[in-house]
Amino acid sequence: MANLTSVRTGSDRLVERGAPLDVIIANAGVMATPFGRTADGFETQFGTNHLGHFVLVNRLRPLLRSPGRLVNVSSAGHRFSNVDLADPNFERAPYDPFVAYGRSKTANILFAVAFDLRYRSVGLRACAVHPGGVRTELDRNLDPLQVQARVNQINLNLASEGKEPFIYKTVAQGAATSIWAAVVASPGEVGGHYCENCHVSRIVPDDQPISVNSEGVRAYAMDPKAAEALWQKSEELTGEHF
Repeated sequence: MANLTSVRTGSDRLVERGAPLDVIIANAGVMATPFGRTADGFETQFGTNHLGHFVLVNRLRPLLRSPGRLVNVSSAGHRFSNVDLADPNFERAPYDPFVAYGRSKTANILFAVAFDLRYRSVGLRACAVHPGGVRTELDRNLDPLQVQARVNQINLNLASEGKEPFIYKTVAQGAATSIWAAVVASPGEVGGHYCENCHVSRIVPDDQPISVNSEGVRAYAMDPKAAEALWQKSEELTGEHF
């Protein structure tokens, strides 16, 4: 995903093979990496988590047969930041690993919104999902002590709200929403939406607080105009038009 030459080579092979696809689950990704750039010069997280998938999914779209689905694995981390189409590679703004992660996860949602709007008329639907907090290698770039301190703070906040402490999901539990959105829920139920804990999540206004570990998707991540603007910018950056 961090090398568009590799993405194009792989997608070309699949298209040449011609086997139809029912579902694409875009699950690859990195989180809170040190500042760096992909092989194509994009900021690592935006380039890997969004642009790599943007090219791969669109190149594979002819293989998706109706009723087909795209499931983009996003995160509640989208709340860290909206996308910044004027400075996607942090050439002007100071780099913050979680802001960069938030931008990329918002992009995952907006990409699903735009894809769904484009292709729902031909029987292809798209959605984004938050898998929940899962113990995987995604946090490989974080200090374990910092992770534990963050969990401790989350639990203090939850306790003050009278809620149960945070518990990591198993890998299977983390995969559940992706599977539900891909093959269990009806196309009309999930198409164009953000899902978590095996249901469609509510949209929370950008100026309304969301407590830690609570459900909800920011309104900026569901904005059709922003989704279209991201699509156009992604085409510009990758040099491919779909």
